[in-house]
Amino acid sequence: MKNTGTLSLRLNSADNVVVARTEINRGTPIEGGALRAVETIPAGHKIAVEPIALGHAVIKYGSPIGIASRPIGLGQHVHTHNLKAALPESPAAIVRAAPAVVSAEFPFMFDGFRRPDGRVGTRNFVGVLTTVNCSATVARMIANSFSQQHLDDYPGVDGVVALTHTSGCGMSTTGEGFDVLRRTLAGYAIHPNFAGVLILGLGCEQNQVAALLDDFRLRGRMHVEALVIQDAGGTRACVAAGIERVTRLLRHAAEARRRPVPASELMLALECGGSDGYSGISANPALGVAADLLVAQGGTVVLSETPEIIGAEHILIQRAASSAIGQQLLDRIKWWRDYTSRHGVSVSDNPSEGNRAGGITTIFEKALGAVAKAGFSPLQAVYEYGQPIDRRGLVFMDSPGYDPVAVTGQVASGCNIVCFTTGRGSVFGCRPVPSIKLSTNSALSRRMSDDVDIDCGGIVDGNESVQSVGRRIFEQLLATASGQPTCSEALGFGSDEFVPWQLGAVL
Repeated sequence: MKNTGTLSLRLNSADNVVVARTEINRGTPIEGGALRAVETIPAGHKIAVEPIALGHAVIKYGSPIGIASRPIGLGQHVHTHNLKAALPESPAAIVRAAPAVVSAEFPFMFDGFRRPDGRVGTRNFVGVLTTVNCSATVARMIANSFSQQHLDDYPGVDGVVALTHTSGCGMSTTGEGFDVLRRTLAGYAIHPNFAGVLILGLGCEQNQVAALLDDFRLRGRMHVEALVIQDAGGTRACVAAGIERVTRLLRHAAEARRRPVPASELMLALECGGSDGYSGISANPALGVAADLLVAQGGTVVLSETPEIIGAEHILIQRAASSAIGQQLLDRIKWWRDYTSRHGVSVSDNPSEGNRAGGITTIFEKALGAVAKAGFSPLQAVYEYGQPIDRRGLVFMDSPGYDPVAVTGQVASGCNIVCFTTGRGSVFGCRPVPSIKLSTNSALSRRMSDDVDIDCGGIVDGNESVQSVGRRIFEQLLATASGQPTCSEALGFGSDEFVPWQLGAVL
């Protein structure tokens, strides 16, 4: 990335557009005075620095992000009015910067909770999980019975949280949606950030408690309790029984102690939401540096949001550890193209209105910025949604681009910490896992300071490098994993953001 003057940024020498660092008024000299803006350019938006003919590629990040839908002149604003989501018949050569070599250095440590199965938690919660929407209210009644005053009797416990959802019945027991829901619930039931869980059902739903316990080998685990409302005698009786069982789990949770463990025990979920034109310039590549540092320590980094890598999948495939892994990623992308087509929509319907307002025009542009979160490490595996992750290094988990759904799947797969980049100002948390919020620009960080943990806007302003901010993110990962609360945790986010992916017909 090159600062081509105080007002614009050139991201790659092959680009035919630059990005406005701030709003640029009509007639303002840019590119060191080599040309002038012929119209007002909003902050984060693109400016043509050479003429682009109709149908020719618009190049950003060294890759095509679409084609000109009308001729574009020097100094013009490049956006939805003159750029469409299509690739040229003869794509421009892809120009990628060489990856920085990341040294493993010495082993970094954090203070975590080592669980009996050997995995490590970054938090120490007790959870109430529901098999069906019909048990959601009772689950919240049980969890809400444990105020902070109650928790003072259990030092070291972060809280009791009810995670509810809107499914579990009105569905086939042999469909893909049923499998995904149960896999997600099972992943949370054994998550290392839960010292114990109570699984709560109604009794007549398709997603039966007993079958869930048996099929995922949850029965007999010391930290797993179960209740069925109909068997317990109704709401009041079940709440009383639930309080008794959660109290037992709290006693067990209070015995856990933080101890030094290597950074290799971290499994980091990478997420971006409310992206803007700066996302692929500042927060995402800085997070990529932190991701590479964690991989060098032997940790695991999980990229997801399959619809939002379309147009940049070649970058990941080139880094796949084997051709089979690359083909698995292509297979998931094909599934998404078929899935959206069946529902009468297109993957090109992404970006969102907020993304466009922030300067992102096409899915290809959004994808090229999004994959920067993954750094430059080799791609070691591709997983389905919520599937347990058993490989270290950079991996990919299939998911929608909808943030709560994607992160729910990553946590179900085993992620014990989240880094979430945002340019427009997403508010998000994810119990029982801490979520570190990274702003792409300093204006957002100032405007929503209660929601932002790390401001990456210094990269855009020219005051910090991608490498230095990435290092800062890595250090924050270790501090957060050791117990330092994030902004979203301080605000109480995380229960309503549990959103398992719903697939299939509602019957």
